[in-house]
Amino acid sequence: MNGQQADTTKRHGNFKRILFCTDFSENSGFAFGFAIDAALRNKGSTLYLMHVLPEPDAQFWKSYIYAAEGDPDAKARADIDALIARDYLPRLPPGLDLQKVFRIGKASDEILGFAAEIQADLIVIGRQGKGAMRSIFFGDVASRVARHATCPLLIIPMAFARRPATRSAELDE
Repeated sequence: MNGQQADTTKRHGNFKRILFCTDFSENSGFAFGFAIDAALRNKGSTLYLMHVLPEPDAQFWKSYIYAAEGDPDAKARADIDALIARDYLPRLPPGLDLQKVFRIGKASDEILGFAAEIQADLIVIGRQGKGAMRSIFFGDVASRVARHATCPLLIIPMAFARRPATRSAELDE
């Protein structure tokens, strides 16, 4: 293999650090299957499961439970861990390295910042988040990430999950 071919192989399919972003929507749940598949196809990879709590939500949440005993950030992490345990861990194949990441801030900025921090090889994200009003106020996270990502990005539309099975899917069975 010449140097150019080796460089192409390195850039087009050696996904060792895969960042999966979730808002716990139905679309995110569907996209998780693609993240798992990418991790399984790349032995020794790490799958980072990231959730970003938007700052306005975080402030409301902190003020809502402020009177409760304990650390509100620890409570938020415990709640997120419970959602991950419910929605994602049962689907995780044995032996797959999963790292949970929780941030507070603007979702697209936090995703891009963390992707740079770990030098992500692939970002997997659902196309539709939770609710149309959220998109109006907070913007389209997937579109913002797509405009600024420095690694390959796999955006999974919910419409793909709802389409009828294709001939290629039948051949895979």
